[in-house]
Amino acid sequence: MKDNRKFDNEELKNRSDLAAAYHLADIYGFSDIIWNHITCKTSSEKNTFLINKFGLRYNEVTASNLLEIDLEGNVISGEGEINYTGFVIHGAIHKSRKDLHCVMHSHSRSGLAVSCLKDGLEILIQDSAMFHNRISYHDWEGMSTSTDECESISKDLGKNNSMILRNHGLLTSGKTISEAFMLMYYLDRACKVQLDLLSTNKEIIRPSENLLEFAAGQFNDPKYKLGEHEWPALKRMLNQNNSIYDQ
Repeated sequence: MKDNRKFDNEELKNRSDLAAAYHLADIYGFSDIIWNHITCKTSSEKNTFLINKFGLRYNEVTASNLLEIDLEGNVISGEGEINYTGFVIHGAIHKSRKDLHCVMHSHSRSGLAVSCLKDGLEILIQDSAMFHNRISYHDWEGMSTSTDECESISKDLGKNNSMILRNHGLLTSGKTISEAFMLMYYLDRACKVQLDLLSTNKEIIRPSENLLEFAAGQFNDPKYKLGEHEWPALKRMLNQNNSIYDQ
């Protein structure tokens, strides 16, 4: 990694994992040319977070070209500018939820479609049970260019880690980068399956409320740490593909 003498071991790992998340997001269809963001706290010793430089594609993000910004949106380390909407959306959560390390936002096709449905996400498959009564909604307020929206974003997220931005897209967050990424993976897939099922015009088997709550509780078991086992496998895939995400 370039210029690694500037960063301690914790920040080095966060930068490498965040860059990996950008490349994986591109592979799995969560990127949008130069738009959207994945952010994480710089380290436990700093009250700042890392974000992509505006103008880069997701597959151009590296550990060393990530920008460090403070909670007011000022770039304090790195060269380049940020897309201010990323600061508004992500900064709102980094400020209000000290328990969360990473925030991810996407404009995936399926996520955009479900964000426009009045009833939002329907919990229909096993993997989506983790979102049962555990996903928030935020009404569209136009382009997120004003910090006035920060309060409503953080208020709407509440204690949940996932949120559908109505008419806008998906947002996930986690105690780790891997958790936030896997939440996005499963949330996006739940949206895809919902749309697939609706397109069949066939009767859908809908699980009972009791069963969904039971399944959601299973995902909440402390022994089940979302991303813990998937993340090493995903990073191995990047390395096998000769990715330069950590350069």
